[in-house]
Amino acid sequence: QVQFVESGGGLVQPGGSLKLSCAASGSITRFYIMGWYRQAPGKQRELVATLTRGGSTNFADSVKGRFTISRNNAKNTLYLQMDALKPEDTADYYCNARLLPGGNDLWGQGTQVTVSS
Repeated sequence: QVQFVESGGGLVQPGGSLKLSCAASGSITRFYIMGWYRQAPGKQRELVATLTRGGSTNFADSVKGRFTISRNNAKNTLYLQMDALKPEDTADYYCNARLLPGGNDLWGQGTQVTVSS
C-alpha cells in the first residue's frame, strides 16, 4: 500500500508563505483524487483543497485566492502552496488520496503549520 510523507510545515508570520509537500511511495497517477485537509486543535478535520487526476481543483472558501494545489507526477509528489497566511490557518495539514470515487481514504501522518507573530 502506498504511503505518504508530508513536509514543509513550520512557524510563519501572518502574511507569510509556506509550501507543503506530500511525497508518495509509489505513482500518484493511479489516484482519482488527491488533496489536503487540515485539523485545528479542538476542531474537526476539514477539506482545504483537492486535485483530480484530470486536473480539476476545488478549494475551501477560506483559502480561495491564497492557496494553490499542484502535483509533479514524475516526483510522485503533491504540493500545497500557501500564501498570505492567517492565524486561522494554523492546523495540522494532512495529505489525502482516493483510488476511486467514493473509495477508501488514504492519509499521510500530517505536518504542523503555525501562523503567529
